[in-house]
Amino acid sequence: MVLHKVSRVLVLSHLDNVGLTEVSAMLLQPLGITIAHKPTFTQTRTNKEAFEMVVRHARDHTSSMFSSYYRHVAARTSKLAGEFFTDVSLYILGSDINVNDMVNELFDSLFPLVYPHLIHPGAPDPPVETLECLRLARRDLKAFGPFPKIMMTQVSKSLQVTRLFLQALNLGIEVVNTTDHLRFSKECGRALLKMWYCPQCQELLLAKPCAGFCGGVLQGCLASVVQIDGHWREYLRSLEGMVKGMKGTYDIEHVLLNLFSLVQDAIGYMQKNAGKLVTTVSSFTRTVG
Repeated sequence: MVLHKVSRVLVLSHLDNVGLTEVSAMLLQPLGITIAHKPTFTQTRTNKEAFEMVVRHARDHTSSMFSSYYRHVAARTSKLAGEFFTDVSLYILGSDINVNDMVNELFDSLFPLVYPHLIHPGAPDPPVETLECLRLARRDLKAFGPFPKIMMTQVSKSLQVTRLFLQALNLGIEVVNTTDHLRFSKECGRALLKMWYCPQCQELLLAKPCAGFCGGVLQGCLASVVQIDGHWREYLRSLEGMVKGMKGTYDIEHVLLNLFSLVQDAIGYMQKNAGKLVTTVSSFTRTVG
């Protein structure tokens, strides 16, 4: 009898410290229901790693394009690509970076590298002052046509959705972790004790609590967290809508892996309009000078 009382105290002490997952498992096990694993930091990290892998592939595609078609400036243009995609990764992870500024910086720096070699192939680089002048003039000259703005739109929308998706996942995991560490009342502990151990006191070791009994105890133990159910379901619906928004035109994988093509089209636009551009640049540099 004394041993039974000591065991009861120990069990109650344990039940006072269990979390939502443990209580739910104890309640649902007699019903033959297994609780699915909750989202974890590892899963969020996996999502981040997947996005970072896309960014790395996009950087490699862009660097390969420069190496294949613009070998004379491949090293410097590949460095620009590396810096751009580093900013992309930082933005996805929450850094306060303006996407339009990222794209402008890429094309501002690209123009003085490509333009001189387009006009005078094989010639040495112009003076630093001329290169800086070209860099500052790129936007006014509209040297790359509509392609910088096209890139801004595509990259901005795809990165915004991806960033919000990761933030939403992190928020959901925080909620799950918080509810998992909720502590339950002594009444809940006593109800669990009665449900599990009363049959054993009567030497009915294989007897399991009936479904109705389990359901009643479940309702009582989880009453304090039921109020978040509606908000949680709305969160899941929003997350589902966000995932749908990540597909199609602004799918991050599609957008980033095709950026090299947009850059190539932008340089092609500059080449096609080289005659007009030379005249405009000469006029612009004389004005500045």
